[in-house]
Amino acid sequence: EKTIRETLLKNGSIYAVIGLPANMFYNTSIPTCIIVLKKHREGRDVLFIDASKQFEKEKKQNVMKEEHIEHVLELYKNRENVEKEAYLASFEDIEENDFNLNIPRYVDTSEEEIPVDLKALTKEIEETNKAINEANANFLDMLGDLTFADSETKDSVEAFLKVFKEM
Repeated sequence: EKTIRETLLKNGSIYAVIGLPANMFYNTSIPTCIIVLKKHREGRDVLFIDASKQFEKEKKQNVMKEEHIEHVLELYKNRENVEKEAYLASFEDIEENDFNLNIPRYVDTSEEEIPVDLKALTKEIEETNKAINEANANFLDMLGDLTFADSETKDSVEAFLKVFKEM
């Protein structure tokens, strides 16, 4: 059974999908989107725009300033691929995605992870462990130099030292 979305895509009515920043509207923090419909146009491609980072934080709300709106309008007007911001999907792209209009399926906004230098990390962990062990030894030496007013305090501190040494 065809969905309304599928019918609108097949007849070319969906022109663009624009994802807005989260927390733009009162009483909801969820991100929203604008679906632009256009009748009687050539083609069935759809422009996907990720505008989720186009905002400024103001008190409890995120606000799209004039420059953010202008940037989104420029992406919309140019109607071409812009890395991490816009993707002009062919009807075939959308059909392959089972007519799904989720922007992340078309606009990749993922950041490349910085590779971890395992040798440097291992050395850093070893140095940190050595520093912790030295600090603990110094701490135990200082506690060993304490004098006590009564045997109850002495017993409590010695019990603490025993537990601390076992850690």
